[in-house]
Amino acid sequence: MNDVTQKLADSLEQLQLLQDNGAVAIQSKQLSRLHRERLQKYGFIQEVIRGWYIPAMPDEKPGDSTSWYTSYWDFCATYLTERFGSEWCLSPEQSIHLHIGDRTVPQQLLVRSPKGNNKPTTLLHNTSVFDVRLKLPDAGNIETIAGLNVYSLAAALVYSSANQFVQAPIQMRTALSMVTDASDLLSVLLQGGHSVVAGRLAGAFRNIGRDLIADNLLKGMQAADFKVQEDDPFNEAISVHFGRRDISPSMNRIRLMWATMRAAIIEHFPASANQAMNIESYMAHVDDKYVTDAYHSLSIEGYRVTRELIELVRSGNWQPETSDESKQHLDAMAAKGYWDSFQQVKKAIRAVLEGKNPGEVLEQSHSDWYLALFGPSVAAGILKTADLAGYRTGPVYIRQSKHTPPSREAVRDMMPTLFDLLAEEDNAAVRVVLGHFMFVYIHPYFDGNGRMGRFLMNLMMAAGQYPWTIIPVERRTEYMNALEAASVQQDIVPFTKFLASLLKADHPSSVDR
Repeated sequence: MNDVTQKLADSLEQLQLLQDNGAVAIQSKQLSRLHRERLQKYGFIQEVIRGWYIPAMPDEKPGDSTSWYTSYWDFCATYLTERFGSEWCLSPEQSIHLHIGDRTVPQQLLVRSPKGNNKPTTLLHNTSVFDVRLKLPDAGNIETIAGLNVYSLAAALVYSSANQFVQAPIQMRTALSMVTDASDLLSVLLQGGHSVVAGRLAGAFRNIGRDLIADNLLKGMQAADFKVQEDDPFNEAISVHFGRRDISPSMNRIRLMWATMRAAIIEHFPASANQAMNIESYMAHVDDKYVTDAYHSLSIEGYRVTRELIELVRSGNWQPETSDESKQHLDAMAAKGYWDSFQQVKKAIRAVLEGKNPGEVLEQSHSDWYLALFGPSVAAGILKTADLAGYRTGPVYIRQSKHTPPSREAVRDMMPTLFDLLAEEDNAAVRVVLGHFMFVYIHPYFDGNGRMGRFLMNLMMAAGQYPWTIIPVERRTEYMNALEAASVQQDIVPFTKFLASLLKADHPSSVDR
């Protein structure tokens, strides 16, 4: 080892010690100047603001936001505690997001503190923290979530602005659905004499079908001699209503997103042909699409595969155990897995063409797709057998995305809900668009979510008598931006229009019937 690499190794050891102790936000005082400058020079740490750094990866390109979005919440928790001690709390609105498990990175994080200076602190990638000099809520109304001081759920609902119910209806309805009775809310409302807010919350609970809580809020305030005028703060009614036992925010958020997004999809996506289908012709059409589909789907994920390699795998002549040339392709395992998984997907497609419920078929078969997708990599020793165990067992992050996929616990609530929604949905276009989007939004696996999501999309395409549809690698940026808009802003229109643009105008006749 030469002198330069030895010095870098020494610096990396210091960084590892900090990370082993849980450090994500690194202060300059935690590293010597030489170690700090060396790690920054080679791309292993990145400066956020003066005197504060986060770990990074040397292969990140200029402008890559992945390390920052991955570190964002832990950085903010450490940075705010260092600045204000325990005397700080996130805004009621941001507290709502964290209570429901929504860890989307905000453009500006609002923080209350009696030590605040009423101005923003600029962070990386057009994000900032704005600390407002305000007194904190009572100690009993503050909780800690993953190191972040937040309003309790009841206090956050009481102190959130009326505009928040209009601007973030999915998040607010999800938070309301977590409340099992009126007690905690009444405690905050009565203590502050919030009669107007009580009327707003009563209307909000009635909006989601929680009439008992709405009535008890009104009775409790009236018993204390407050006059309350009930007022629904939401712009519109919804078809989703929650009983008092439907308190999983993960399940309810998925259901609300589905209900909210349906109308836009139906408006912007071509209607299903709803004609008799020649199953064998459709299956031949699917086979014809395989090589092109595999090339584009694998390329979108960053694998370097050729059409020739894909053809070799399809022919059955690819033998990595005897061919030195094949062994040179680490990505070839992905190509083999894609072929194996494609065969499982075809079985599911035939089942839906024969009239089986697409949501039920997906639930029964998607684990087979996943096992086939990564089986070759396990057999080759690239992955461990445990990697095929099922849904992920820890956090995962999406490159360049402000969306943080749900926790491992939330995944186990959300996936059965997704299957139920697909099984119950009677509109083929909604199944196509939301099936794909919701799957990658949940991100149930450590790897393979994009490929699985596109397989899912095409299963729903078949169920709706649309042709097998390929997302071209040349449109990857547009594809990812549309998914980001749906994930972060709950705007499904760009993704709907993107998928619709991939279908030919004459899609009903693109496959023999």
